Amino acid sequence: MKTLILATAVLAAFAGGTAHAEDTPAAAPAAKPDHEVSFNAAVVSDYRYRGISQTRLKPALQGGADYVNNPTGLYAGAWLSTIKWTKDAGGDGDVELDLYAGKRGQISDAISYDVGVLSYVYPSNGLAQVAGFANANTTELYGQIGYGPAYVKYSHALSNLFGFVDSKNSGYLDLGANVDLAQGLVLNLHAGHQNVKHNSAASYSDWKVGVTRDFGVLSGAMAVIGTNAGKIAYASPANGKFLGKTALVLTLSKTF
Repeated sequence: MKTLILATAVLAAFAGGTAHAEDTPAAAPAAKPDHEVSFNAAVVSDYRYRGISQTRLKPALQGGADYVNNPTGLYAGAWLSTIKWTKDAGGDGDVELDLYAGKRGQISDAISYDVGVLSYVYPSNGLAQVAGFANANTTELYGQIGYGPAYVKYSHALSNLFGFVDSKNSGYLDLGANVDLAQGLVLNLHAGHQNVKHNSAASYSDWKVGVTRDFGVLSGAMAVIGTNAGKIAYASPANGKFLGKTALVLTLSKTF
């Protein structure tokens, strides 16, 4: 019930205020500096990664920092989130640290690209000492091609994938689009498929339909997220709940 009330309030905030948009021409965007650093912080009602809850269907706190060299498109960053799944699996740790670097740019006016490497680090996760698990730390290479608001991205695991034994060379295919709607709303569409090498019962597809809006002080997002993941493979050891169930996820974030 609390989630329904919050979702109704967020929906009203997304819809409100749109009738009073100024009908004046937008100012030309300011030139970006050669070196740009930004920071971000967020609170989410459930941290979903590739459709699977990382927080036992509970809220999470998140934040990060990014650097980009605008003339070359080279970038690097770090991002943190609270998690619960490594402890639930019998290991330890309650933080995920993502470290990434890459290069993005334009192939043409309509076609963009983004390539890089991303390491998911779970400090002191200890899963390598738990029967049936490998170390949770994971490194992936990724490549993305965008066309207007649409994109296709593929991520390839150079290590075991998130604690699955003998899962090196797993892959994730991500298709999506972020479409600008009227009055500052953005429609977020996503479909993905996770192939877990040598662990077919853990392979699955996921999807998302959502909207985001920048309110100036904060950005808000709400999305319906679901999967066809196996209910045994992705059940929480802590309470048996299915971590890939279809649910509404709410986010409040700020970039500065």
